[in-house]
Amino acid sequence: MASMLAAQKLYPQAVVVFPGSQERNLRNFFIKSMVYLFNMTDLKDLDFDSVRQLILVDTRQRGRIGRMADILANDDLEVHIYDHHPPAENDIKGNFELNELTGANTTLLVEIIRQRNIRISPDEATIMCLGIYEDTGSFTFPSTTSRDLETAAFLVSQGANLNVIANLITREITPDQVGLLNDMFQAAIRHHIHGVEIVVTSVASHRYMPDFAFLVHKMVRMENIDAIFAIARMDNKIHIVARSRIPEVNAAQILGPFGGGGHPYAAAASVKHKTLAQTEHELVDMLYASVQPRRRAVDFMSAPAISIDHTLSCERANAMLNRYSVNALLVMAPDDGDPQLAGFITRQVIEKALHHQLADATVSEFMTTDIALVGPDADIDEIQDKIIGNKQRILPVVENEIVRGVITRTDLLNLLVRRYNRSAKANGSDTSLIVHARTRVVGKFMRERLAGHILQILREIGTTADEIGLNAYVIGGFVRDLFLYRTNEDVDIVIEGDGIAFARRYARKVGARVHTHAKFGTAVVIFTNGFKVDVASARMEYYKFPAALPTIEMSSLKLDLYRRDFSINTLCIHLNPGKFGTLIDFFSAQKDLKEKTIRVLHNLSFVEDPTRAFRAIRFEQRFGFTIGKLTANLIQNAIRMDFFKRLSGKRVFTELRQILAEENPGPAVARLQDYDLLRVIHPSIELTPAMVALFSSTKRVVAWYDLLFLEESYMKWSVYFMGMIRSCDRETTRDICRRFELPPRVQALFTKGRFAAERRLNSLERKLPSDNSRLYHELAEFRIELILYMMAAAKSEKVRKAISHYCVHLRFIRPFLKGRDLKAMGLPPGPRYRLILDELLNARLNGRVESREDETALARQLIDTA
Repeated sequence: MASMLAAQKLYPQAVVVFPGSQERNLRNFFIKSMVYLFNMTDLKDLDFDSVRQLILVDTRQRGRIGRMADILANDDLEVHIYDHHPPAENDIKGNFELNELTGANTTLLVEIIRQRNIRISPDEATIMCLGIYEDTGSFTFPSTTSRDLETAAFLVSQGANLNVIANLITREITPDQVGLLNDMFQAAIRHHIHGVEIVVTSVASHRYMPDFAFLVHKMVRMENIDAIFAIARMDNKIHIVARSRIPEVNAAQILGPFGGGGHPYAAAASVKHKTLAQTEHELVDMLYASVQPRRRAVDFMSAPAISIDHTLSCERANAMLNRYSVNALLVMAPDDGDPQLAGFITRQVIEKALHHQLADATVSEFMTTDIALVGPDADIDEIQDKIIGNKQRILPVVENEIVRGVITRTDLLNLLVRRYNRSAKANGSDTSLIVHARTRVVGKFMRERLAGHILQILREIGTTADEIGLNAYVIGGFVRDLFLYRTNEDVDIVIEGDGIAFARRYARKVGARVHTHAKFGTAVVIFTNGFKVDVASARMEYYKFPAALPTIEMSSLKLDLYRRDFSINTLCIHLNPGKFGTLIDFFSAQKDLKEKTIRVLHNLSFVEDPTRAFRAIRFEQRFGFTIGKLTANLIQNAIRMDFFKRLSGKRVFTELRQILAEENPGPAVARLQDYDLLRVIHPSIELTPAMVALFSSTKRVVAWYDLLFLEESYMKWSVYFMGMIRSCDRETTRDICRRFELPPRVQALFTKGRFAAERRLNSLERKLPSDNSRLYHELAEFRIELILYMMAAAKSEKVRKAISHYCVHLRFIRPFLKGRDLKAMGLPPGPRYRLILDELLNARLNGRVESREDETALARQLIDTA
């Protein structure tokens, strides 16, 4: 606005048109007191066709002048541009252009006013000086030049009122803005990109919040941030404000692809038709592409290196290449008993060997032994020289004769593209493993949220791992629930290295027992109080065919996380001393937790393991999340391609049981119906109004029973499962049980037991027993799961109350007297023992006896009567 006022002094016959300022204080100042200074017209009153001269100030981007861009099509239009922003693609071309890099655009125009000796009033000087203060951050932005200071001094000499400027610059912050600023702090993620720390924060507001740029500036000063990119969704539009105080981060260049503009040190952009998450993801990719990398080999090598023994046949080596989707393998050979790097072999060589019928020949016959190496601290230039200069497809990273990782030509190409082609956008495919871990320290949060004994265990785990040179992480659902404020003491530890060796050492240290599973590289540490810690070696999984069980191999942390089902389960926290409490997020899990989204990590997730579809629904309903659109489409694709038919019944049952064990499984079962997954259980099962009503009734019954606190274990899921298969006949039920490979005891519950319970329920609904003893004997043969099932399925409230009366009051009643008491009374052992004890039980149930004495008297009477 200051630039427009200055331009009006240079073009007094022109009219001022502006769409309105987003800076509330400046707008109020202008509207209330300075409207008389502008020869202003409304956009709607402007005759676009008659415009012959257009003066643009502080911009030359078509997208930033709104409807005024239509004027550019006018014949014989003369365009004058005054802009201090760096040149950019798609700049409007002017007949006259003044483009110089000053801190404030107003400076360019005032210098001309000064040269022409054009008189300006104190009010005009105040507005122009205010523009310089705003654009230079009160002369604190790195873009400030001496020309800005000289121009401000001139405007003060012309009567600019510094008191007015101070009042406007010193802004009051409203409660809403305080809330938004707090959200910005809470959402801030610090990215370490090529040695530069950059803060990215994303917030959302249901309405437009003025002065967002001011809040960003406030955050920069409060946190002493070198580079920040703040993203806000307001009024269905995404706003990005960037501030940089370092030359490595060019704010204008980074926001250019988003339609933004500005300076290397301050820029802004508005984005339409994209989500907040999508914008942040693209921005982070742009940061990695734009910030000048200063990276070492250890920073981007792939680890651990995939290698083979020198005695492996070419045929088996080819299988390894295909299994890992790589084009070269390191070859190792023993040296004094330890495997040492002997060379490498490429896919091209292997394929030629196979073509020549040399499948059984060993790779040592054809491997390349003249191999270049680099150390972990090698820079990009050394890496580039060795890969390109030696025409080497794979470059080992070696330290102390130990292979720490490898860098491939593809790795180098990716890095060079990001380094030199700054405008290129990164591939956003789900299947890409080129991801960047977000880290932040959450040690204080852990101390606030975790019980003291859990925190102590985590610290001891980190210390033990550090002692043997390993990295330890707590991972998965424990970390997820920590940030969802849900209690979860199922501690899962991942070790980068030998998890079993770690578990044994840790168990000895804390006096615990350990159970190991060498095939999977896992162990369970069991403390003396029964508390358990699950330990796993970082591993990767590959699937030989869709829906197969995974084959397990050792891996790095990132690959271990990549094998997991959903992004929200990939968070991990480093436990080693010095890094304790560092949260690591490779796959934007924090964002998905914040947006309450269930998202798979790659597009073949449900092809490899279709049971993940059941898990997605379970997590969606447990946490109140939503399955992401892409993930939902992938589930539907897996169903349409019928990958579920290869699943074993046992795996389906495992997932179904976990769904039915949830606090309220009804909505999850409804979602199974939505995705047509109930037919995976059995084609005859579908969600009917009767099943919905039965599930609702079961939920009330189970909740009632749990509140009794009877300390009696039972299979809650089985009560819901009987409701699910209620419409299935005996033969169908047997088929389901056989497919699920249920133990005989459980099969009997669902077949013989359920049908007997349903017959008994029908009998009770026809006629209730007249006294407690008859009710007791009607129900005593049934397990508690069947009792609860009958309660839930009962149509009559009287029957439901009768069953609950049995469950609470009658079920545990027993006679005071035992067989030995009858023997002491002189009754010879025989069938009469059972008859008399049954009669004593009936008398207690019906209230005819209340004490041991009463029973004794009744027993003597029964003995004497006989």
